[in-house]
Amino acid sequence: MRKPILIGITGGTGSGKSTVAKEICSGLPKKSICVIEQDSYYKDQGSMPFEERVKTNYDHPDAFDTELMVAQLKDLIDGKPIQKPIYDFEKHTRKKETIYVEPKNIIIVEGIMILVEPQVRELFDIKIFVDTDADLRIIRRIQRDIKERGRTIDSVINQYVNVVRPMHLQFVEPTKRYADIIIPEGGYNKVAIDIILAKIKEIIAKGEEEVEE
Repeated sequence: MRKPILIGITGGTGSGKSTVAKEICSGLPKKSICVIEQDSYYKDQGSMPFEERVKTNYDHPDAFDTELMVAQLKDLIDGKPIQKPIYDFEKHTRKKETIYVEPKNIIIVEGIMILVEPQVRELFDIKIFVDTDADLRIIRRIQRDIKERGRTIDSVINQYVNVVRPMHLQFVEPTKRYADIIIPEGGYNKVAIDIILAKIKEIIAKGEEEVEE
């Protein structure tokens, strides 16, 4: 098995990272791709009281178990399957269950902080930053956190103003300089998606030629 292509997709909360990942996946053979979400790698807080867990700043690099994510990405690169963790956002800790993920030729990693840490950043063959206006991002964040994470609208807005926005400006926005491609409008930018797909197919074709030689 040749070395897989690793694609990192980052951007602010609600920027459309998942949509970009889905659009890329839809343009390639499904059996050759796996998607790894950085949200799966929030630190296990099972040893902490619930009252302390709810204070977690999920928009800071320290909230992630980066060591585990790097180790599992390297396993996938080496052709080894992993047990990807599952995070429970209502209980604010990691679930006991895991998801079995087999190594694939194309590995997409998406998350707000994936370009912050050099040890993660250096793994990617293609680095994408999804650049979306802040007003759209907060609306999407409100919709997601209420629907999927059991939050109230007041708590989401309060968290955005006091934590998410300042963390975005401090950590996420500066990583734009590491991106190979910046996509305005996220997954709705069909031209950018087509360019990315063409680049992936070019890398795959080049790899196949090297294997034949």
